[in-house]
Amino acid sequence: MTRLFKALLISQTEGNFHKEIKEISTDALPENDVLIKVSYSSLNYKDALSASGNKGVTRKFPHVPGIDAAGVVVKSSKENFPEGTSVLVTGFDLGMNTWGGFGQYISVPAQWVIPLPDALSPKEAMSLGTAGLTAGLSIDKIIRAGVRPDHGEVVVSGATGGVGSMAAAILAKLGFDVAAVSGKNEDQFLTSVLGVKQIINREDFVEKYNSKPMSSADFAAGIDNVGGTILSGILKSVKQNGIVTCCGNVGSAELNTIVFPFILRGLTLAGIDSAQAPMDLRKSVWQSLSSDWKPLHLTEMIQEITLNELVPKLDDILAGKATGRYVLKHE
Repeated sequence: MTRLFKALLISQTEGNFHKEIKEISTDALPENDVLIKVSYSSLNYKDALSASGNKGVTRKFPHVPGIDAAGVVVKSSKENFPEGTSVLVTGFDLGMNTWGGFGQYISVPAQWVIPLPDALSPKEAMSLGTAGLTAGLSIDKIIRAGVRPDHGEVVVSGATGGVGSMAAAILAKLGFDVAAVSGKNEDQFLTSVLGVKQIINREDFVEKYNSKPMSSADFAAGIDNVGGTILSGILKSVKQNGIVTCCGNVGSAELNTIVFPFILRGLTLAGIDSAQAPMDLRKSVWQSLSSDWKPLHLTEMIQEITLNELVPKLDDILAGKATGRYVLKHE
C-alpha cells in the first residue's frame, strides 16, 4: 500500500544544495525487510553534515537525512518484527545513503532494527539516540577497563554537545565525578541538569594539559568528542593505567601527541564506532540506557521540535551553537 509522507529532502542543483519539506511517496523508498512509521527522530552532527551536502557523509542526492529513528513496524517480511512492533534504528547506513528519520517512513534491513526496550518510550529513545548510544559505548569501555567512581574524576570534552552531555549525565547517574571541558558559558546546564562537579574552560584546559610533553595525572579516565589539542591534553592528564575513549572530531581530525602517556602511564586510547557496533553490544547498551544508565534529567536535556523547525536547528549544530539534544517529533 502506497503512503504519502512528509520529509526534509536535500536536493542538489548545479553544485548547490537545497533543503525543503516535501511530500514523498513510500514508493520512493528502497525495498527492504522492514517498513517503519517514524514517530520520533533526533538531530546529530552527522545529520547536519548530510543536510549541508557533505559528500563524506552522503554521496547521492536527493536525500533524506536522519541517522536515528523510533517508531512502529507497518510492514515486514521477517517474523521477528511483526506489524505493530515498537522499534528503534540508529547508525549503520541510515540517514547517510539510506533515507533516514527526517522522513515519516523508513525502509531498512532487519539487521539494523532493535526492539524498543520496555522501559523506554520512543521519545526517550530518541532523546538518547546515537549520542546516547555513543556515550554508552564509551562508558561501557571505561567500566570494562576497571575504572570505578572512587578512582577519581572522569574528564569529558564537548560537554554541552550531544554525546558529551549524555556521557556526563550517565556518568553522574552512575556515581562518577565529572570534569566537563567546554567553550560555552552553560554552567547551570552542566551542573544542575547534567550533574557535573567541575567545569574547565576549553582554553584553560589546553594551556594546563597540552603545553608540556606530560602534565599532572588528574583524571581516572576521559571521554573525548572533540579531537585535536583537547584529545592530546586528555591523553596527558589521565592517571596510571587509565583509558580515554575517542568518538568525535568537531575540533580537529588531527592528533599531535607523544608516546609518553602510553609508555610511562600504560594509557589505553579506545576508538568508539557507534555506526557499526555489533548488534549484541548495541542491545546490551540500550538495555542499560533504559534502566540504570538513564540520565536523571533526560527531559531537561532535550528540546522537542517539529519538521518545520528542523533546518535552523541543523544550522545551529553545524555552527556549534547547540546545547544538549534536539528531538524531532513527526506529526
